[in-house]
Amino acid sequence: MLNEYDNYITNNIKAFYKRRLLAPILYLLVLLFVWFVFSLSDLLFPKTLKSPDTPETAYRSNEEYIRGTFTNLRFTGYTENAFGKITGYYYYTMYDGECIILLLSPSTSEQGLPLIDQVSITGKILKQTKSLDDLFSHLAKDLNWTENGIYNQVSLYYISEPSYSLPLNLLLFCTFFITGGLSLSYLFMYLLFIRIPLLSPACQNLARFGNPRKLLEMAEEELATLPQLATEDMFITEHFFIETSIYGNAIVPINEIIWIYKYSTLHKFIWYHFSISYTLHISANKHLYIQCPKNMKSDIDGIIDYLSEANHNILVGFSEENRLKVEEIQGTPMHIKKILELLNKRV
Repeated sequence: MLNEYDNYITNNIKAFYKRRLLAPILYLLVLLFVWFVFSLSDLLFPKTLKSPDTPETAYRSNEEYIRGTFTNLRFTGYTENAFGKITGYYYYTMYDGECIILLLSPSTSEQGLPLIDQVSITGKILKQTKSLDDLFSHLAKDLNWTENGIYNQVSLYYISEPSYSLPLNLLLFCTFFITGGLSLSYLFMYLLFIRIPLLSPACQNLARFGNPRKLLEMAEEELATLPQLATEDMFITEHFFIETSIYGNAIVPINEIIWIYKYSTLHKFIWYHFSISYTLHISANKHLYIQCPKNMKSDIDGIIDYLSEANHNILVGFSEENRLKVEEIQGTPMHIKKILELLNKRV
């Protein structure tokens, strides 16, 4: 006959990380959706415009961002403005037998040089707008062309360098790849913990007190054979305190616990009080700290009473006196000692 607590800790660790798989998977799917829908590959790797392609053919091929080299650019005399500041200068040039408009950034055009022999830019292909209609009308007058004539000669698609903002794009892709990489690493980590629960933090914390595999097997055996006290998600066996909740898993040898207390949290919305939940705090040797949130007061009181009876050295209740005693027992963590030593040397 199977015992409901057979491999209970291991199974709960697997279930805990299976639930956590959803968040990174959804986030990675959202990133993939954004990548393809907004053509971020074109933004990251703009294609080079080469003859016989033109801005119009590139635009119709769904190439939104391009890079290219253009020669003999002439300033139209017109600028693009935003919030009272010049953001671009309009130039025209002949490209593969067609007159095209380029909107150059102030730095590239050196604040509107009359003639630019050659320039290499990366920009966004945009279709004619109302502001471009006005420019065409003025340009036709300046060149003594008719408006119909200039529309026949000048491409209705132009390249805007300011629309390809390098700093914003760098920020976008840094955020995209860093958050995507973190989600992928979490996904890999969760799958690893599901496959090998012994590698999970709950089990590896046992390495502070001995062989984690042997201690886990011992805790599993004690829980399966004779648990001393059991609540919904907290258990006490002969030698261990065990938590298996939706908030996390923990295994702590009772003889290593040095301080326990409960902390209450009032849940309310505006002025309406919903409920009070209680969190069990456990401090153990080797700087191990465990929190068991959102439990019933009676369950936590029962756990505290049992642990204090099982180990008379445990400090019970939150107080400044107990905090100082624990600080004295624990000492300074090794990594903080090293940092302080390093700082003292530099000083």
